[in-house]
Amino acid sequence: MDHFLYRDGILHAEDVPLPEIAAAVGTPVYVYSVATLTRHFRLFDEALQGMDHLVCYAMKANSNLAVVRLMADLGAGVDVVSAGEYLKARAAGMPADRIVFSGVGKTRAEMRIALEGGIRQFNVESEPELHALSEVATELGRTAPITIRVNPDVDAKTHEKIATGKAENKFGIPIARARGVYALAASLPGIEVVGIDVHIGSQLTELEPFEIAYGKVAELTRALRADGHDIRRLDLGGGLGIPYERTNTAPPLPIEYGDMVRRVLGDLGCEIEIEPGRLIAGNAGVLLSEVIYVKQGEDRQFLIVDAAMNDLIRPSMYAAHHDIVPVVQPEPGQEPARYDVVGPVCETGDTFAKGREIAPLAQGDLVAFRSAGAYGAVMASEYNTRPLVPEVLVSGHQFAVIRPRPTFDDLVKRDTIPAWL
Repeated sequence: MDHFLYRDGILHAEDVPLPEIAAAVGTPVYVYSVATLTRHFRLFDEALQGMDHLVCYAMKANSNLAVVRLMADLGAGVDVVSAGEYLKARAAGMPADRIVFSGVGKTRAEMRIALEGGIRQFNVESEPELHALSEVATELGRTAPITIRVNPDVDAKTHEKIATGKAENKFGIPIARARGVYALAASLPGIEVVGIDVHIGSQLTELEPFEIAYGKVAELTRALRADGHDIRRLDLGGGLGIPYERTNTAPPLPIEYGDMVRRVLGDLGCEIEIEPGRLIAGNAGVLLSEVIYVKQGEDRQFLIVDAAMNDLIRPSMYAAHHDIVPVVQPEPGQEPARYDVVGPVCETGDTFAKGREIAPLAQGDLVAFRSAGAYGAVMASEYNTRPLVPEVLVSGHQFAVIRPRPTFDDLVKRDTIPAWL
């Protein structure tokens, strides 16, 4: 469920008509719903009731300061994967003891920033990283709490570019080597082992891969405790998918996921951390765009909109589907038209959909790309020297610009020409 609904024939974000935002801010623009973000966080929090747990919002899905502040106010933690995300989380008011630092390539500079600023834990991905973290922590006179990310070699049955738990993926330490790596961690100064980390991928639509991976984590927990390690925290990653197409089978619900976690891991007495990002933010946002032209091709119509692949790259990068709906609700029984929906960037890859059936549209009409709250604005670029798309947050009848659109002067002034040219 989300809070983007038609009222009196106009698509609204909560109580705000989307044309009002388009008129005030321009298009393209991302629009997020506080009510939807809040609801989705609480679904996860409630799904783990009865277990000691922390829901750590994955900032890589949507790292806007306002979104992170909302998560902090709701009692969430965050999962960060860079110093930039760490510093944004702190700037948004996220307590240091609720920040988990993941990522396969943490630098010593990033480790230092997190150790000096405070951190809940580092999710360590390799022996070289473990040695580096030990050295940095020792230099600072600090102790780094860690989990070690294990790779369980489980097929997440998702897109190959977002699968992270198979043997050929770059993430984690092979689970068969885990006991040796934990022994190494216990021997290093400045390191405190607190748990185990696992994450097998994103946009999973079945519970079975999770259950297989978590079963392996349960076995490893018992083995590591037998080895003398104090395993008290299990970071289970994120990855539960969302329905990008309103007509397809819905992924499992958070309550079903929570029941599975309780069944597989509940007897271990560990604190559970999960790191959802897409499911919290994905359906909490739309990309609002205006039709520039309707162009007749040789054998198809092109709907040319002012959003482009630099604003929403998922269709180009992953062949991802986003429902595209008119902001003015079609009349009942109106026959749809068939369009290739494309943007203005000078690449054929700047295509959002092919042969998509949508109500007939004309120049100046508004459309909304649904399920765009995650991995939309954070992956945007200025390709073709197009300003970054702005972001708007809606709460009830009010809305605010939470990231403004840069001006063309802003783009030009960032570059410098050397004196010798």
